Amino acid sequence: MLSRATLLLILLGFVAPSWADAPNPAPPRQISSNPQTQPAAANPTLDRVEALLQSHQYHAAHDVLVPWLKLAPQAPDRDRGLYDLGYLYFQLNDRLRAFYHLDELLDNFPASKLYFSALELQYDIADAYLGGYKETFLGLAIVPATDEAIEMLYRIQERSPGSPIAERSLKRTADYYFNSSQFELASDAYEFFIRSYPRSASIPQAKLRRAFASLAQFRSPNFDATPLIDARSQFRAIQAQYPDLAADNNVAQWIDHIDIDLARKASAQADYFKRTGKLGAATYMYRYLRQTYPSSPDSKRAEKELARMPKWALDLPAPPKTDAESAAEPVSNGPAGLPR
Repeated sequence: MLSRATLLLILLGFVAPSWADAPNPAPPRQISSNPQTQPAAANPTLDRVEALLQSHQYHAAHDVLVPWLKLAPQAPDRDRGLYDLGYLYFQLNDRLRAFYHLDELLDNFPASKLYFSALELQYDIADAYLGGYKETFLGLAIVPATDEAIEMLYRIQERSPGSPIAERSLKRTADYYFNSSQFELASDAYEFFIRSYPRSASIPQAKLRRAFASLAQFRSPNFDATPLIDARSQFRAIQAQYPDLAADNNVAQWIDHIDIDLARKASAQADYFKRTGKLGAATYMYRYLRQTYPSSPDSKRAEKELARMPKWALDLPAPPKTDAESAAEPVSNGPAGLPR
C-alpha cells in the first residue's frame, strides 16, 4: 500500500514510481478500423497480423508478429507492431507484458499516431486492476496489483500532462482510494485533482467526495477534530456552489451531524478540565458549548454543569460571541489563554 507521503511526492512530481501491470478484459478492438493504427506505407506482415487479431487468432498473430519485430528493429512502422503486440497480449490476459510493450512504444515513438491509443490501452489495464482483476499464480487468479495500477495511472499523467486521459487517470486514482476507504489518500488526491483541473465537469463530485473523505477521518471526540472542521467548511462551500448537489446528498444533515460531534468534542474537553480541577477552563468550555451549539444534546448538560460551578469561575470573562459558522476548533488543551 502506498504511504500518504509517497502519494504526495508522486502527485507533485518529486518521485518517479516503480511501475508494473494492469486490468480486466476489455471488449475486442477493431484494429484495422481504427484510423490511428493505419500505417503511412503498406506492410503486408502487419496487415496479416491485424487480420488475425480481428478474427481472434491471437496465437497465430503472435507467431507472425514476434519474428517480424525481432528482424526489423529499425522499421519505420515498428510502433504499429508494438501496439499490435501490446493489444495481442492484452487479449491473451497477459496484462503486464502488454503494458511493457506499450511502454516501449511510448518511450521510443513519442510522435506516433498510436501514442494516445497506447495510453488508452494502458489506462484500461490499470482500471481493470483497480476494479479487481488479478494476476494468475499457479493457475489461480489471486494476485492483486492495485499499487502497481496506481503507479501506472501516474505514468499516464506524466506522459500526457493536462490531457483528458491524464485528468481521468487522476480522478480514477482518487476514486479508488475513496472506494477502498483510504480516506486520507483520497482527500489528498481529490484536492490535487481540484487544483489541477478546475474546469473539469467532475469538480462538483470531486469536492463532495473530498468532504466525505475529510469527515471519515474523524475518529472520536478524544482525537483531533480538524477533519470535522475541514469537512464542515467543504460541505458549506458545496451548499453555496452546488445547491442541487447538496440537496441530493443531504449535505445539510451532514453539517448538523458534524455540529453534534463538535459539540461532543467541546463537552469532552470541558469534562476533562473539570476532572483535573481547572474549573475556570471548564466553565469557559461549557459556556462555549452552550453559545456555539445551543441545539445540541450536550448543550443542556453544559447548562447543568455551569449551575454547579463556583461564583469565581462564573465571574471570569465569557467566550467571545460566535456560532457554529465561525467557530474554530478548541485546541486539545483548551483555547489559548483559558483561565485555570
